Amino acid sequence: MKISLIQKKKLKKFKSDKLREECGVFGISNHEDASALVALGLHALQHRGQEGCGIVSFDGKNYHSEKRQGLVGDHFTNPETLKKLPGSLAIGHNRYSTTGETSLRNIQPFFADLHMGGLSVAHNGNLTNALLLREILVKEGAIFRTTSDTETIVQLIAKSKRKKFVDKLIDTLFQIQGGYSLVMMTNKKLVGVRDPLGIRPLVIGKLKNSYIFASETCALDIVGAKFIREVDNGEILVIEDEKLTSIKPFPKQKSRPCIFEYIYFARPDSLINNKCAYEYRKDLGIELAKETDLNADLVVPVPDSGVPAALGYAQQSKKKFELGLIRNHYVGRTFIEPTQNIRSLGVKLKLSSTSTIVKNKSVILIDDSLVRGTTCHKIVKMLYASGAKEVHVRIACPEIKYPDFYGVDMPTKTELLAFKKNNSEMCDYINAKSLEFLSLNGLYKALINRKRDNNHPQFSDHYFTGDYPVKPYDNLKGLKIKQLSLLSVRSNT
Repeated sequence: MKISLIQKKKLKKFKSDKLREECGVFGISNHEDASALVALGLHALQHRGQEGCGIVSFDGKNYHSEKRQGLVGDHFTNPETLKKLPGSLAIGHNRYSTTGETSLRNIQPFFADLHMGGLSVAHNGNLTNALLLREILVKEGAIFRTTSDTETIVQLIAKSKRKKFVDKLIDTLFQIQGGYSLVMMTNKKLVGVRDPLGIRPLVIGKLKNSYIFASETCALDIVGAKFIREVDNGEILVIEDEKLTSIKPFPKQKSRPCIFEYIYFARPDSLINNKCAYEYRKDLGIELAKETDLNADLVVPVPDSGVPAALGYAQQSKKKFELGLIRNHYVGRTFIEPTQNIRSLGVKLKLSSTSTIVKNKSVILIDDSLVRGTTCHKIVKMLYASGAKEVHVRIACPEIKYPDFYGVDMPTKTELLAFKKNNSEMCDYINAKSLEFLSLNGLYKALINRKRDNNHPQFSDHYFTGDYPVKPYDNLKGLKIKQLSLLSVRSNT
């Protein structure tokens, strides 16, 4: 049964109430199989976006672009598709939309013909003043083809009066605000950029004589590249003629990376500050056990994201770890339930309980986060239906009370369970015997072994604190443009 785009949008909210990852970016220079390696890199970054994917290559004379809705493996494993992307320079992008609707025209990388030559841009993150800038640019005569904030970056570069590309880019960076990482390609350059606070991730690696930019180190691993380092906050890295140049145009300041990269977003095998994300998450479980342990029979994770924290919790509390829930990996994040009868099955499409394991047992259920609470409620209900005696829920991060404006697709403040309800009310809502969260200081202790510096916080932890490192100007000014484009979302362009 074919599902329309409108139906998909209506059903979208029925998915797991996890925070949605931002996007994944990948770029490589000076390699004869550039496009194929970009496709592999995007495959490793698939968890960061499943709505669409695209690759742009440059063969020394012409740019080539292929964009598709859906998963990388469904499109860019075809040799005929890769043949359409010749050249030794290429960049790619996985999309999960946070600004701009789901349509082919919003799939990146974007390409534009400028006076200086071609420019292609792949962007992970969100600009907090994009609507304001877009309004100004349109009034000045700019023509927008998409509803994505990324196009604002392209327009600003094109508008700059500076002669050199890097100077045009710096011009632009001083006008945009938000959390972002950029991988860009010109006729001669591969460029990586990270926002002044380093909110969004970007790493650089090397494969023989080729430099690579990627959102995470797992994308370097899949192509056999050596991890060099993370791109510094506020840094521009330019690769030209096999040489790497670092430019830091912003005043020096401490970085504030997104704390959810550690908690959930990054793939478990990706390195963050030279430590696997898996290890951080296990440490979160250890601290959670120190703070919230109780007498129970089993520690059960919500798979897959809750597994590392549950292992840490079980290790610290010396309790038995069991897979009391099994995930159906063949459903996937993009599964669309076609009928109301099937949708009513809810979480059972993705998870099932191992009834003989949990029956007559007191269970500590571990998950990485609690957003709306709808999925947790269904899981608790499932465990009780399977015979669990008690279900105690433990969450490996503090209460999420505030929305994100830096590229994470998440509910509004009023949809967040912890914003609307106190602990007792949340516990009643999910129907658990008890509910506890990791404290903010426990979170920091697990990640960096010290307390939060309230004067200069070490992370972007606004989800829990409401402390936004970059002011969400569009939101504060009430710029809510209902329709950025007159062109239908369903238009295949």
